[in-house]
Amino acid sequence: MKRLAAVLTLALGAVVIGNPANTTTVRAQTTGMYFVEIVNLTPRQHFTPVLVATHNASAAIFNLGMPASPELQTLAEGGDVAPLTALLNTSANVMDVQTAAGLHGPGGATSVTVMGGAGFDRVSVAAMLIPTNDAFVGLDTALPAAGETKVVYAYAYDAGTETNDELCASIPGPSYPECNGPGTSGAPGNGEGAIVIHSGMWGHGDFGTDRDW
Repeated sequence: MKRLAAVLTLALGAVVIGNPANTTTVRAQTTGMYFVEIVNLTPRQHFTPVLVATHNASAAIFNLGMPASPELQTLAEGGDVAPLTALLNTSANVMDVQTAAGLHGPGGATSVTVMGGAGFDRVSVAAMLIPTNDAFVGLDTALPAAGETKVVYAYAYDAGTETNDELCASIPGPSYPECNGPGTSGAPGNGEGAIVIHSGMWGHGDFGTDRDW
């Protein structure tokens, strides 16, 4: 439970269409609008802009135990969703890609509406956690059936592209008390080499364990 970072609520909209959520695996029969709400469950982490995509079973933003794509690496290390958005928009296996802009603080909720259904019956979510080196909240789940609402808990993953040195020089973002100002975007490299469940903040750099979740 310690590495859970977010809760998502997905529901189908009211326009002969649909809405995304968490839990059962049900294939949508018609195209619809899905309402996705993301709540940050961490005590002292922010989510960068949140990418939400609907797709079929042949598409995946990430695969546990496999190396991160360059586009996911950019999201996980710097919070930039543009490259991954561009990549997904070129895929015939993806129906819709939307972004909830801004920083989303502890306990905060944000939402986005996406098209789904007609065979595109899955939804994926990704956003960087800051301050971390390369942690991201991620989810790939089935959309709910018409009339259903789905609630899903999402894990924080380590992209495996940077060593978790927890230093201000390696972590981008706004002003941090620990850094006496904003972090920077150094790239220490030497990560785990594959996407794994994140082990949290250990307090061996500039940031303390109070940044853990």
